[in-house]
Amino acid sequence: MNKIKNTLFYIIVVGGLSALMYIISGWGKILQEGLAIRSIVAPTDAWDNFAGTIAENAMHPVPLLLVQIVVIIMAARLLGVICKRIGQPMVIGEILAGIALGPSLVGVYFPEFTHFVFPEISLGNLYLVSQIGLILFMFVVGMELDFQIFNKKANEALVISHVGIVVPFTMGFGLAYILYPQFAPQGVAYLPFALFMGIAMSIAAFPVMARIVQERGLYKQKIGSVVITCAAVDDITAWSLLATIIAVVKAGSFVSALYTIAAAIAFILFMFFVVRPFLKRIGDLHPSPETLSKPIVSIFFIVVILSAWATELIGIHVLFGAFVAGVIMPQDKKFRHIFIQKVEDVALVLFLPLFFVYTGLRTEIGLLNDVHLWKIAGLICLVATVGKFGATFLASKFTGQSWRNSLIIGSLMNTRGLMELIALNIGLDLGVISEEVFAMLVIMALFTTFMTGPFLNLIDRIFKQKNMHQRLHISKFDVLVSFANPQMGRVLLRLADCFIKKQPAAVSVLHISPENTLYHYNLEEYEAESFAPVLEEADELGRPVTTLFKSATDIENEITEMGNTGKYDLLLVSVGQSIFEGSLLGKVLGYTTKIINPENLLNKVTGKEKLFAGASPFDDRTRQILAKSTIPVGIFLNKNFDEANYVVLVIKRLADIYLLKYAELLVKNNGSSLTIFDPDHVIRRHSSLNDAVDELRETYQGRVATLRDKTLDKTWLISQDLVLVSLEGWKTALENGDAWVEHKVSMLVVKV
Repeated sequence: MNKIKNTLFYIIVVGGLSALMYIISGWGKILQEGLAIRSIVAPTDAWDNFAGTIAENAMHPVPLLLVQIVVIIMAARLLGVICKRIGQPMVIGEILAGIALGPSLVGVYFPEFTHFVFPEISLGNLYLVSQIGLILFMFVVGMELDFQIFNKKANEALVISHVGIVVPFTMGFGLAYILYPQFAPQGVAYLPFALFMGIAMSIAAFPVMARIVQERGLYKQKIGSVVITCAAVDDITAWSLLATIIAVVKAGSFVSALYTIAAAIAFILFMFFVVRPFLKRIGDLHPSPETLSKPIVSIFFIVVILSAWATELIGIHVLFGAFVAGVIMPQDKKFRHIFIQKVEDVALVLFLPLFFVYTGLRTEIGLLNDVHLWKIAGLICLVATVGKFGATFLASKFTGQSWRNSLIIGSLMNTRGLMELIALNIGLDLGVISEEVFAMLVIMALFTTFMTGPFLNLIDRIFKQKNMHQRLHISKFDVLVSFANPQMGRVLLRLADCFIKKQPAAVSVLHISPENTLYHYNLEEYEAESFAPVLEEADELGRPVTTLFKSATDIENEITEMGNTGKYDLLLVSVGQSIFEGSLLGKVLGYTTKIINPENLLNKVTGKEKLFAGASPFDDRTRQILAKSTIPVGIFLNKNFDEANYVVLVIKRLADIYLLKYAELLVKNNGSSLTIFDPDHVIRRHSSLNDAVDELRETYQGRVATLRDKTLDKTWLISQDLVLVSLEGWKTALENGDAWVEHKVSMLVVKV
């Protein structure tokens, strides 16, 4: 009754007032004609008017910026993934995406696209937004510096880092003498040009190094702490030098810059001895996400903004202020972790790609249109590599590092990455370096970052270091359990134990953390927290396990590589739910993702995967694991699994005979009661399968039964603990709509 009354009230009010406005509009038209006032808008074709409005709105700064952001993020992610597939940091792909969208590639072959998406008039807005991203990025980089590590390795890190700065800086200073006559911008003195060439040769990429240390598991070794400490010292020293150089350039001479340098020192002292204690007090009072309210967060952001504003006002660039603001944040790891999580994703995913593209739009590789210019670019790469790599390698060896560790330190410290691009853009903005030199130095940044991965692989090959996922045991049936959620890790370990309870076997438990590009110094704490529930379960089962931990971006690749290299007898993973299933828009987006994903395109070309495959509750990561694994994989669909006392084995085809091996392990080692479900009478029609089942039934009398009914009784099925089925058999059951697939019983889908 209320619904009808509300509907009538709605119709009367809305309909009545609409009619009243229509009547008043008619009166207004009569009034307009009486006053002889003509309409301002000339009558035009309705569609032309609409199309013109759309075109005009598309070029408005805000819609244009939104289109630019979408194009930039898609290109950055696409090339980032491609680089990741070939073992390079994603930052390489993101930088290449920026260069590709600029005048070096797209601007040459698709100039209309460049003029439409990146018109000259819009670059100012893109620059301002990218600077916001850089401010947040440098703030997070500052927070990444863990001063506690300085106490352990400060002496040797200081020697390695400063030698690794002074030597390439001097070489760059000397290289400037060769380049200055031909490549220095008009009116630029030698000193500013030489100082920027020196700093360009000596900067290292702290975030990229931290990522590589995570990926390769170096943080667990002594070499990891040395590298991170060296990188941190390098970061502080290089950015202090850069701030000094900026002051010199803006002031015109070193003597004139003394006022700026004095103001910068006063600023740093104020931040460390006045602002830092105040922020520490706030951090002590608000150490958890629950107490870190929005007003408190706003205080920290105000500090960042004011710090950046102050350094720009002094004359040493906004990024140095953001960096200092990050350094003076409260040192408590939990607090920094909370705050970094609030900032990092927005800074890295949304804003930083804008900076890469802005850099790419300023990089014209086409300017290097002569063999002589490419020789100069090669000389710059050679000087940068010999200076940074050679100096840090020799300094590392001098401080007592082994040959292998010295080579690793030299290779990692030679990585330039994003930090180099930031310095180069500052130099170009100040007019100290020309566009040709800018393009050459961008190439150098890419080259030195690209060579790090292959060189580290070569070092490992030469010194034959054992990989973290090498097999530690040789036994009859080894299992690798991979988990994302620690509680699910407990369940998977319990399932694995059912297979091997009474026989010698090794269980390795693997957890791969989604890579956090910057935040690295709490990895050991995070690892302990992740494995705690699993190790507790292992103690209860009396099952010794080997734990494997890594931080990576391409988690499915790491899982399959671990399994394939270790040659395990079974890889156990739990299934995830795809975000692209369950809605029309989700399916469309899912197909689009497959089309633009280079990995899926490769799988389609090689026939490993159909582009428009049928619906599946498996997420893309699970499908990738299945596609790439060369060892048996068990995909576990958990429905409150606790034990495997009652097991159902589903036979859908002759090839499912391999499942008998896994079923026998459960019967033999766990004492499970096994029911073999044969709805299509496959066993009776194939003598080899029938003989294998008969042998199993005779060996374990009273514990193996065969069921040939077309369907399974729902009540009986719910009483079972686990359904064992092959991947192809499971797919067939899904396509046929077999009722047992939908029942709430745990399933293990096996693919060999």
